[in-house]
Amino acid sequence: MHAESLSLRHALCLLALLVPIAVIAAAQQPAEVIVMRARVYTVNPKQKWAEAVAVRGGKIVAVGSEHDVGAYRGPATKQIDAAGRLVLPAFTDCHVHFIDGSMSLQRIHLDDAKDLTEILRRVKAYADTNKDQAWVLGRGWTYPAVGPNLVDKKDLDRIVPDRPVYLEAFDGHTWWANSRALQLAGITRDTPNPPGGEIVRDPKTGEPTGALKEDAADLLIKKVIPAPSRDERLKAIRAGMHEANRYGVVRVHSASGVSVGTDDFQDLALYDELRKKGELTIRMYAAYRAVPPAFSQAQIEEVERARERYHDEWVAAGAVKFFLDGVVETHTAAMLAPYSDDTSLSGSLLWDPEAYKRTVAELDKHGLQIFTHAIGDRAVRLALDAYQEAAETNYTRDARHRIEHIETISAADISRFGKLGVIASMQPLHAYPDEDTLDVWARNVGPERAQRAWAWRSIEQVGGAVAFGSDWPIVTINPWPGVAVAVTRQTEEGNPPEGFVPQQRLSVEQAIRGYTLGAAFAGHREKTEGSIEPGKVADLIVLSQDLFKIEPSEIPKTKILLTMVGGKVVYQAPGWAAAKSAAEKN
Repeated sequence: MHAESLSLRHALCLLALLVPIAVIAAAQQPAEVIVMRARVYTVNPKQKWAEAVAVRGGKIVAVGSEHDVGAYRGPATKQIDAAGRLVLPAFTDCHVHFIDGSMSLQRIHLDDAKDLTEILRRVKAYADTNKDQAWVLGRGWTYPAVGPNLVDKKDLDRIVPDRPVYLEAFDGHTWWANSRALQLAGITRDTPNPPGGEIVRDPKTGEPTGALKEDAADLLIKKVIPAPSRDERLKAIRAGMHEANRYGVVRVHSASGVSVGTDDFQDLALYDELRKKGELTIRMYAAYRAVPPAFSQAQIEEVERARERYHDEWVAAGAVKFFLDGVVETHTAAMLAPYSDDTSLSGSLLWDPEAYKRTVAELDKHGLQIFTHAIGDRAVRLALDAYQEAAETNYTRDARHRIEHIETISAADISRFGKLGVIASMQPLHAYPDEDTLDVWARNVGPERAQRAWAWRSIEQVGGAVAFGSDWPIVTINPWPGVAVAVTRQTEEGNPPEGFVPQQRLSVEQAIRGYTLGAAFAGHREKTEGSIEPGKVADLIVLSQDLFKIEPSEIPKTKILLTMVGGKVVYQAPGWAAAKSAAEKN
């Protein structure tokens, strides 16, 4: 007995000696990459600032002073000289339609077209230049640009009479078709409105005007537009990855597809293929879209199979996306009280409330994360109610279900985000106070509700978790204009001078957190992503200017000089050479 005890004591002593040796040996292994001479804002509250970062095996191994991190330098270590530039964790975009955005890079861009004349000029120029394309497709037109009467097929018929034209509005909730497109889809004055959608008609004749709202597009026009081929989708994804990386975005949460034949969840195998080839430069978390009136057991099993197959740090599934309502501009967002500009309207819900609650509870029981599009205050309340009931029924904790957009909210519901642990997934650039926001959106909701427009600060102040994204291709995937709006609530020209609902302004630190650690938390990845600290993925960006030292109005001018994903440089600005090996340095 004594001999056994002595032997155990010797073994423990030997283990105690070996553990420090192993730790020291690990620390002495040279880093593969060191980012040096940097002004590193880590987003780690325990160590906010540093001078250098060491990377090995795709992970951060050291953060600190030049002297301390220099101990990780070896003969083959690649050194990136940031030359005093600001270094941040690379950004996550919490709400994108990635393949849709990627496909849109090759279509007509109408985002900045100021009026109907300019829109039609661009459509005609594109159609004349691309005569081989069976469909003329584009997106981005705004409601102020087309005028008070929405859109009309006759305008498109005049410039492209022989081919179908189909143009998505900037918000992804209204579409504009010419007569040829309507004909191919079989849409006539006798075609009934589909569930959750509206075929806009001439009040005198009953004829379709060419405007389609919400699911009228999904269930009708999109059935006849040719789906892009596998090679076309791969080409688009590669272009989209470059677009994201050059703006400093390396992780995206896909909120399902919005265009014909494109959906990130259905294309997870393509992302996985790129990962296996070493070509994937964005980390993908994709949601499956739930379409009313119900979500079947077979669909739940499909999501669970995808989650089982895709669950690593590069490609992951396990979320389900709902659309509860539309948008304020077209009076389709579901409101608790009638719209101020038309009291006969209060919007409508796309799901039966009880069916939605049952489905949420069932998905919650299976451990699936839920994204719910809710723009109107009635839709936001229903989502909060459903999440609360699911937690009480299933006894679930820390599910981190999300509400997407939250453009309007009842004052009584703001505190519920913190109490229920619901993520407020918001898109700062949607609050850009241009004529659409001030003249259409604010008019429709009225002054009382407008005072709670995009209330991210109020939600955060009462303990709610806020995560930021873009909604690309609804707006650009470039996050820097969004950071600026979160901080200023103004246009780039400084309007309105006092800011749009200025009490919702955030600090630069809070805005950055929304795209980094807050976004990582929204995806259950705050332990491995979202800040610059040892053990986390080496996703870093070097900025052209220091956000903490410039006027907030200058933030949109930010350029990315270098983007690193998993320790690999995936984007470097032309003309900015910062990387040298240690041997070259010496």
